[in-house]
Amino acid sequence: MPEGHVIHRLADGLTERFGGRTVRVSSPQGRFADEAALLDGDVLNGAEAYGKHLFIDFGPDRVVHIHLGLIGKLWLLDGPPTSPAGLDTLRLLIARDIHRAELRGPQWCRLITDEARDEVMAKAGDDPIRPECTGEKAWAKISRSGRSIASLLMDQAVTAGVGNIYRAEVLFRHRINPFKEGRTISRRTWNAVWADLVVLLRLGVRDGRIDTVRDEHMPEAMGRDPRVDRHGGEVYVYRRAGLPCLVCGTPVRTQVLEGRNLYWCPRCQRRR
Repeated sequence: MPEGHVIHRLADGLTERFGGRTVRVSSPQGRFADEAALLDGDVLNGAEAYGKHLFIDFGPDRVVHIHLGLIGKLWLLDGPPTSPAGLDTLRLLIARDIHRAELRGPQWCRLITDEARDEVMAKAGDDPIRPECTGEKAWAKISRSGRSIASLLMDQAVTAGVGNIYRAEVLFRHRINPFKEGRTISRRTWNAVWADLVVLLRLGVRDGRIDTVRDEHMPEAMGRDPRVDRHGGEVYVYRRAGLPCLVCGTPVRTQVLEGRNLYWCPRCQRRR
């Protein structure tokens, strides 16, 4: 499932290509055909993201709400279509001149009102990329919870947009045991974690990849090979199970937690 920085990049890309312009809207697959017909030929005002939710604004009470889920893909194409999938899987197509947005396999693609969009945002947790979010809403839930901090960070009603990679990496960067209960986290520690999430996710928006490794642990500084992974970027523990920790050399551990693989260093993250 894409993490929050990906959705914000998609929102920026949609606004750049289509914002303030008349667009063609269709649903070759047919599952969004009625809604697409209502929007076809109208002006797309812009797009925004909140956590893992994407909202495309076509005017008062006409908002396309997209959640990609585990398998959804949104391709932004300039020039001839290059997506490897065919039209029979194309839920939503937005087109203007040479620009195309192709949506396939989303968890949600629905037309909603402005009020419904506001309700989705209100129910979501703090999004580190949104400037109005301060981490206070997340702290209110974390400070009262007996759940593990690893579980809480993945809860989209606590921290919106934080996924498996950022969860594992920010806990490592602050040497926090992932099984530590939220209510035992100090306010000072949470402030540091939140500030780090703000920096890391916004860098992800800027660079289009997840990098969490500090300069002294980068490949050129350590004389090691760069990481090769479809997610890109340099990380400390994510998908490095059994490999030596970049800081202490202890093998990285993994365990399934609430259906997702959790990664951590048992030595660096002993603090409970």
